[in-house]
Amino acid sequence: MVTEHWSRSCSRSHKRPMKKPIRILLADDHRMVRQGFKLILESQDDLEVVGEAGNGREAVEKALALKPDIVIMDVTMPELNGIEATRRIRDSASSSHVLALSVHRDAVYVREIVRAGAQGYILKESADSELLAAVRAIAEGNSYLSPEVAGAVLTDYRRHAVNPLDLLTPREREVLQLIAEGKTNKEMATQLNLSVYTIDGHRTRIMEKLGLHSIGELVRFAVRNGLVE
Repeated sequence: MVTEHWSRSCSRSHKRPMKKPIRILLADDHRMVRQGFKLILESQDDLEVVGEAGNGREAVEKALALKPDIVIMDVTMPELNGIEATRRIRDSASSSHVLALSVHRDAVYVREIVRAGAQGYILKESADSELLAAVRAIAEGNSYLSPEVAGAVLTDYRRHAVNPLDLLTPREREVLQLIAEGKTNKEMATQLNLSVYTIDGHRTRIMEKLGLHSIGELVRFAVRNGLVE
């Protein structure tokens, strides 16, 4: 009896509480597409589809009402597109994360919906193999991007990203680094074979271009942008 009681006690003590499933809202204007994704998602014990929406406006309303962990959002939908719907969900201080789903490989769609607050972007054609991994990654607080669009996104980023260092001439970047290294105007002038007045002029223009107002700010800027350690 004692052994049996001890065995039952140990069995109870080693039981772990069931982890709550990831709650998902599906937003796509094609019912058959939603049904297909629902079958994939609900075949997993840790995933639960709590609602469906056929347009962006309905997606916003249901996201606010149901408070899902993740909204799987089609980018192009009637009445309210997925980008604007994502923005409204995120602006509402909702804790729901958004995974964008699209047929579009064009980086502009990725850029705009990520700006709106989406944490991931996958292509519909790859959903069979990527949907589950993307949902779980986002539920854990990570981001997910389909490999098929990653290259286009990098190219788009390089084209549109503005680096403040690009505002400076090569000589100004050189002077900025020397300032950050603690060189005096005289030391810089000697090293670069320039006059002290020219160095002072470079420093003034650097500050004007970067909107900085002290040597300390220049040094911090140089550190943040990898000019010095």
